[in-house]
Amino acid sequence: MSSRKIVIVGYGNLGQGVHAAIEKNRDMELSGIISRDPDRVRQTLAARQLTVKTVLDANQKIDFSEQLPAEVAILCGGSKSDLTEQGPKFARHYNVVDSFDTHDRIPDYFQQMDKVGKRQKKLALISAGWDPGIFSVERVQAAAFFPESEIYSFWGPGVSQGHSDAVRQIPGVQDARQYTIPLEAALTAIRQGKNPDFEPGEKHFRKVYVVADEKANREEISRQIKTMPDYFEPYQTEVIFITQKELEEEHHEMSHGGTVLCTGKTGAAKINTEYSCNWGSNPGATGSILVAYARAVHRLARRGETGARTVLDICAADISPLSRRELRESFV
Repeated sequence: MSSRKIVIVGYGNLGQGVHAAIEKNRDMELSGIISRDPDRVRQTLAARQLTVKTVLDANQKIDFSEQLPAEVAILCGGSKSDLTEQGPKFARHYNVVDSFDTHDRIPDYFQQMDKVGKRQKKLALISAGWDPGIFSVERVQAAAFFPESEIYSFWGPGVSQGHSDAVRQIPGVQDARQYTIPLEAALTAIRQGKNPDFEPGEKHFRKVYVVADEKANREEISRQIKTMPDYFEPYQTEVIFITQKELEEEHHEMSHGGTVLCTGKTGAAKINTEYSCNWGSNPGATGSILVAYARAVHRLARRGETGARTVLDICAADISPLSRRELRESFV
């Protein structure tokens, strides 16, 4: 079996999750890692007794004329600022996959990536995490199967990588973990068939643990978190300041999960459909999803497709390493 060569761009928690997923897929091969901090990456790899062919410093101008050989680059930066800059840059030279998760900004980002991809004859799959991503697929299926139903999405309880990254970008913040926690009263009302019409912030509670610089203004940090558009502004949010040691000892796990619920009727009969996941590692699960969609991007690119796509455009068979015949025999 020939291997698809993959470049990882960014080697934080998500990048390491992608690396672990590549190692579990026999048709995938890591070609290289592009990082702002190559020394840290080399130390991480050495600690895991792993090697990688090339590590480049993304702060310097990358000479794409000598780019790493790869069918797909998986972009593992944060959505708040990294991907909007890195996505169009790397889409000029690679087919790319990312997990851009700022829902309100997806249409504009899609158009930007579509324009670059078509111009450069590359394919870009955006927002391919779990939400947006596989939860998006579940919502579309529920709406198609059960017209006039109500569909609700809940996230957590668990650590949000994107929200944690957004908090870490606030001046004075050394480190942070943000937990998204569904409100049980909201879940219960839906399961009882009440079909409530929620206002933003009525389904979830957010709790943020922050390690601040010694001289940082904690009140200002708390204010910036609670008023951050697209992330915290509509939600009830609690900010708790702790030490780095406390964060490492008590918040080292990166678990997450969520639920998509669909309630409605088929004629006179009520229906209640749920899709849920519970992952011990958010970056591990998201990395695994990105690698599967990298397989699809490679296949579609070989068919001549260019521009931007989302998971809603991808056939289920294209993310699987199995042949169509094997899929029919095992899963249909």
